[in-house]
Amino acid sequence: MSQNKTFIEFHEALLKLSHNPDFIGDNRSRKLASLSDLAGQLLQVDRVSIWQMNATGDRIDSEALYRLEGGHDYQPIALVESDNPAYFRALRTARVIDASEAHSDPRTAAFNETYFEPLGIHSLLDAPIFDGGRLSGVICLESLRRRTWTLPEISFATAIADTISLINTHEAWIRSQKQLAYVTHFDSLTGLPNLQSFRERVLHLIQKMRQRAGEGFTLIWIDLDRLKSVNDGMGAAGGNRVIAEIANRLRSLYLNGRDKVARVGGDEFAVLIRTNTDSDRIDYVIHQIQHCISDPLVIDDRTLRMTASLGVCRYPEDGGDTESLLRSAEAAMYHAKENGRARMQAFSSEIHSTARSRFVLEGELRQAIQNNALDVFYQPIVNTADAHMVSIEALVRWHHPEQGWMAPIEFLDVARNAGLMQDLGEVVLRRVCQDRQQAASRGHPLPITAINLAAEQVMDDRLPRQVQEMLEQYGVAGSELQFEVTEDAIKGDSKSMQATLNELVALGSRLSIDDFGTGYSSLSRLKHLPFSRLKIDRSFIRDIPDDADDIAITLSILGLARGLGMEVVAEGVETEDQRQWLQQQGCELLQGYLFSKPVPIDQLRSLHSNPLRSAL
Repeated sequence: MSQNKTFIEFHEALLKLSHNPDFIGDNRSRKLASLSDLAGQLLQVDRVSIWQMNATGDRIDSEALYRLEGGHDYQPIALVESDNPAYFRALRTARVIDASEAHSDPRTAAFNETYFEPLGIHSLLDAPIFDGGRLSGVICLESLRRRTWTLPEISFATAIADTISLINTHEAWIRSQKQLAYVTHFDSLTGLPNLQSFRERVLHLIQKMRQRAGEGFTLIWIDLDRLKSVNDGMGAAGGNRVIAEIANRLRSLYLNGRDKVARVGGDEFAVLIRTNTDSDRIDYVIHQIQHCISDPLVIDDRTLRMTASLGVCRYPEDGGDTESLLRSAEAAMYHAKENGRARMQAFSSEIHSTARSRFVLEGELRQAIQNNALDVFYQPIVNTADAHMVSIEALVRWHHPEQGWMAPIEFLDVARNAGLMQDLGEVVLRRVCQDRQQAASRGHPLPITAINLAAEQVMDDRLPRQVQEMLEQYGVAGSELQFEVTEDAIKGDSKSMQATLNELVALGSRLSIDDFGTGYSSLSRLKHLPFSRLKIDRSFIRDIPDDADDIAITLSILGLARGLGMEVVAEGVETEDQRQWLQQQGCELLQGYLFSKPVPIDQLRSLHSNPLRSAL
């Protein structure tokens, strides 16, 4: 038979095998067995083995072995580079190793004692296998007699090696698709289905229920209460361990009618219940979930008790599509959280109205931030002795196009839940810098301005750079600004937060602790943080000098500040009695309606030019 005809027959046989539906559907090991069988039978070669290279490229392990006289007989064998360096170097050239005299061939001679002689191998033909661009193995044809390998045989061995390379590439693609599907549909921390997967399941159930009159399902939205406190006290790793433990409990919890449990947010989970959805059964399911979450858990030898706020809605009563159901359940959950946490709230028309108005307000606030439509008012901080204005506090205000001036508490909570606090903070910082630039250009520089920082800003290591760029843009010195941080925002022991505060001080700015006495910060930590001022919360000032408890708290804060060398500002001073008492106790600075309410920049200029002695 001519070489051309042999070549064609060999490749026709390989094409017939590789395009066979049964072969295509086989697993990897059966495909390798079929290919090694084909090579052994067509070439009448004693042994055909297929080897896989490890990730570091210094070892090959046998995957398949076909013997002409005995069929398939897998033998686990490993060959290492340190014993056969010349062979591995030859493989890396990605060329066929054609060794008719394998015993004496310099590329393969090192195999004599441990491999060739025990097996009686005389001639060798090896072709490299690839996985993408990486050398991943070799197919080895071994003859017990001396054999000169023909061109069709070498070509056929290479074609089989290429076929295995294609199998490798296809398997890698399949693995990547599975990994992508996992990432797309599962949460990496808990292994639970994620929000995308949960959405798809809800949509599937809706489509099924539309075809079955009278059937529905229940959606339960779960939000862990006070996880931020865990993160602050134990770090993000501690919080993640709590989330993972709660996820394991929910995964293992038997709930009658349970369809799917998912992690749908940072500390949020969702559960679908398909059967037994009458109110009594659902109440029992809720009880099971709350009990499961509230059982004590131990993290780093600390025992924690978690609670959760739950929102419940039903299809089709509370929403006819996926997004409306998710919004209904989440809105009910927020209602439960606002009413004291650790409770369940079923969705209702009242909640729907509240959630809708909140959703609309969020969109309007987002647009106001983008359009620079917010205002900044300023409230003086005065010297206790003579009521001279020594600094001012910048306070954000919003004149809603329909509702008029809104109280900050009305929209700041919306901003926080919508993740807008950093954007809001940037708007205030920019407006303050603009006002200072304009005032300086008119020859009427403003007093040092205090700007409130949200916890979200303090934890963002990009804040100092943002402040520096804003200062440079408007020609404002860092010493012209003071930043106020609430006590709750610094109760964590984050190195990132400390670095951010130190960088702000390095710009020349001073730092104040706002609303002091209402938070949970460790007093021993204050001396390690770069604060130079405390602001006593207005709740302690309101009833002095008549309330003994408020007097004791205020005196202790004044004593603490003196010990730490810090200035003190008393907020919320509204009466002459309050002013006189605070002056007698040595409180240096006062702020409140007794001197001025927050005013727009134009009114502030007149106050600045006419000191507030008249209020004394």
